[in-house]
Amino acid sequence: MSTQTASEERAVVIGLEVHVQLETDTKVFCGCSTEPADDEEPNTRTCPTCLGLPGALPVLNEAAVESAVKVGKAIDADIPETTTFHRKNYYYPDLPKNFQLTQYDAPICADGELQVSVDGDRRTIGITRAHLEEDPGSIQHAGGSIESATHTLVNYNRAGTPLMEVVTEPDFRSPAETRAFLAKLEEVLEYLGVFDATRDGSLRVDANVSLVDADEMAADGSVPDAVLADVNRAEVKNISSHKGAEKALAYEITRQRNVLRRGREIEQETRHWDEARGVTVSMRSKEAEKDYRYFREADLPALEVADWKAEIPIPELPDARRERFREEYGLDGEAASKLTSTKEVADFFEDVAGEYDPELAATWVADNLLGELNYRELAITDVSDRLDEFKRLIELVAAEELTVKNAEEVVLREMLDEGEGPDAVIDREGLGKAEAGEVETAVDAAIDDNPGAVADYHDGDDGAINFLVGQVMQATGGSADPGQVNGLLRERLDG
Repeated sequence: MSTQTASEERAVVIGLEVHVQLETDTKVFCGCSTEPADDEEPNTRTCPTCLGLPGALPVLNEAAVESAVKVGKAIDADIPETTTFHRKNYYYPDLPKNFQLTQYDAPICADGELQVSVDGDRRTIGITRAHLEEDPGSIQHAGGSIESATHTLVNYNRAGTPLMEVVTEPDFRSPAETRAFLAKLEEVLEYLGVFDATRDGSLRVDANVSLVDADEMAADGSVPDAVLADVNRAEVKNISSHKGAEKALAYEITRQRNVLRRGREIEQETRHWDEARGVTVSMRSKEAEKDYRYFREADLPALEVADWKAEIPIPELPDARRERFREEYGLDGEAASKLTSTKEVADFFEDVAGEYDPELAATWVADNLLGELNYRELAITDVSDRLDEFKRLIELVAAEELTVKNAEEVVLREMLDEGEGPDAVIDREGLGKAEAGEVETAVDAAIDDNPGAVADYHDGDDGAINFLVGQVMQATGGSADPGQVNGLLRERLDG
């Protein structure tokens, strides 16, 4: 048995800081629009307030506060009587004021949690705080990566967009767990209607990664505060996706293990995730809290939010809706998960299930529609304006005016590929369901024209019936129902 080195006996500890852009019409402290235009020029969606010009005063966006309260309720967080804003002072090119308006010792949400499933195990991830702040501008490194760029461009159109920073406890023990958490968080935010995942930079992640002695972990997998305080960590910044988080953390964990194997110490530093190269790169030494020189923002009064918790409703959240779908519609866990993957999918399913058999609705929405969309790398949001057309297709199947085979293999695919409605595809391809007389005529012809297959069937070769079904389907252009054809053939042959 080989002896492990000290570095191989170390456990992974990860905490996340997730920056979520809140979906509001205007910025958090001014009236500038948050909606970029297709032909938007850099530094045009700005004003004296979001540029930090002398004499400009902030005015808090009420919609951003309401969104933050919804998030707090969804993660079962404490929402205090009073919350305040502070100035977080640091110089960076994307921060025009040289300070960021944020919340420090009185965040709008604290002590929340979110449950995630990883490989069938359900875990509770603690959320230390979730606070409001303003987004900085965006930076573009020209001529290469952050290391090799010839110069850097700054666009302040994003500066001042309302941002909610969700800070977790150091509860993650693997990159896979962080990916599952980010997917779950995004799912909840989308259900709340406070977040648009399609916006560029709408969710950005910073991760703190440490390796601790496995023997110092508690029996329940937690790490004592004293142990964490005694170990250096690296902060990995500029992660922009679930998959990116998993890859960045896997790389960083390997890097730290290799450092320890060489007998060196982990530097307490901030590192940049270079997605193109798949590596983390040292940026600077890690700042301490005192380096930011927090002090109260005198131009924004304390905000009273405690009563809002009762007044602001939130919709049914994914886990609750998933469980209701299982109980109300008799769905299995896999189907219920697919049908609640986004609020729009769940809403469409319930719309269809309200008029047609829920099992039929689940098959068509969860398997057929979502399956074809996934194959084309599309989401249901890409066809939001065509949901009535897909409902019409299900109506035709339910009314037996179209065979399931033709609906699945021809009509649905043509609808997605050509942008046509179901009736237009059916007319063009001649796919209307065959009349009963036409089917019976085709059945009789198949029997008369294929005596060999008939003899095989009578000799006990049940597979011969499939050949005869195929002949009928070919004769009717696929417009007959295969089950009906099978029954008619057996009735004729056994009679």
